[in-house]
Amino acid sequence: MTTIILTQYSGSILGPIARFLGWIMNWIYLFLSNVFGIENIGLTIIGLTILIYMCMLPMTIKQQKFSKLQQKMQPEIKAIQEKYKGRRDQESQMAMNEETQALYAKYGISPTGTCLPLLLQMPVFFALYRVIYNVPAYVSSVKAAFDGIVEGIVSTPGYQGTMEKFLDGLNLTKQIGADFNHTDLEVVKNFIVDSVYKMPTTGWEALRDSFPSLESVINSTEGQLNHMNSFIGMNISDSPFAIITSSFQSRSYLLLLLALLIPLSSYASQMLNIKLMPQADTDPDSQMARQMKTMNYTMPIFSLFLCFTVPVGLGIYWIFSSLTRCVQQYFVNKHIQNLDLDEVIAKNVEKRKKKLEKMGISENQIRNTARMSTKSNVQLSSTMTKAERDAKVEQAYAYRKTANPNSLTAKANLVKDFNERNNK
Repeated sequence: MTTIILTQYSGSILGPIARFLGWIMNWIYLFLSNVFGIENIGLTIIGLTILIYMCMLPMTIKQQKFSKLQQKMQPEIKAIQEKYKGRRDQESQMAMNEETQALYAKYGISPTGTCLPLLLQMPVFFALYRVIYNVPAYVSSVKAAFDGIVEGIVSTPGYQGTMEKFLDGLNLTKQIGADFNHTDLEVVKNFIVDSVYKMPTTGWEALRDSFPSLESVINSTEGQLNHMNSFIGMNISDSPFAIITSSFQSRSYLLLLLALLIPLSSYASQMLNIKLMPQADTDPDSQMARQMKTMNYTMPIFSLFLCFTVPVGLGIYWIFSSLTRCVQQYFVNKHIQNLDLDEVIAKNVEKRKKKLEKMGISENQIRNTARMSTKSNVQLSSTMTKAERDAKVEQAYAYRKTANPNSLTAKANLVKDFNERNNK
């Protein structure tokens, strides 16, 4: 099975989102190039990241409002929980649920208030990851930079075997999964772009050795791509670990330090973002609080180690996404602090009322339905006559006789008969 990295992601959900984000990224690149004369993928990634998070700002504010209201209603939630503490019967559980639902209705919010924003954000972020990882598949100017070298390679006799040896020498065979003998020439060209784009900076010399007749074309392509990929002296297609290794060998200690700053900055920016995030007013000894605390510390550490192995371009995305969230969170916190929560609650209740009216449902109907559903099981036995209860018993007894010997009903009957015999 082969993998064409250059091909745009074709998933049914993430695919369309990735193509849309890729279109935006291509537009940003062309804008920077045509207006400012800047042809840089790193700056394009930064611009795309900031733009995406700015578009997400309304949902961020909505989430923060929800969290603030949850904090305000937390004492009342705890009071309901204490009221029914230790009561596991069906009637008590349903009553507690009814009171909790009524409390959320009082504040005009839904218990799943944060689910929808998160569900909308997650596909976007995963699709954005795909776009940044496969830049030539979405940015036309970057792909065009490979045209000369691709045409030169496919015009070279026996290029298939030469490219296979080239990938083996760089340990990229498994990563690229290229089939240079594919019947579709466009597919082969895509594999060549994948191979050149994913290779480390040191791979250019190996490519010149593999295709000596294309030295001038290779040199020209190398210069153009280095210009596009260069970010504070680093090639964004290289991993920080690869840069650190090569810098140590060449004693380029400044470049080594810059490469170290990528994972360290990712860790620091995520920790800062966590510090700025409002914390829920929960019991610090509760299981949820412990899980959240563990997550807050493990995720930045995970990104710290992961950033050493992924391309610098992805590290740039993580750093600037965290920094953008930090800036957003600072101003969102200021906004939330100045909110009149009573006014927010009143608006939420009014919105909820209008929504229900539009659906043709009144508040009284909701309360009556909830009350009836809560009490239906309890009231059922009391509303039945003695004759009706006796008929139900006889019906159950008749079914018991015909029950499958291996069924739970049959096993329950054995226990019942045993108890009846021993209680005589």
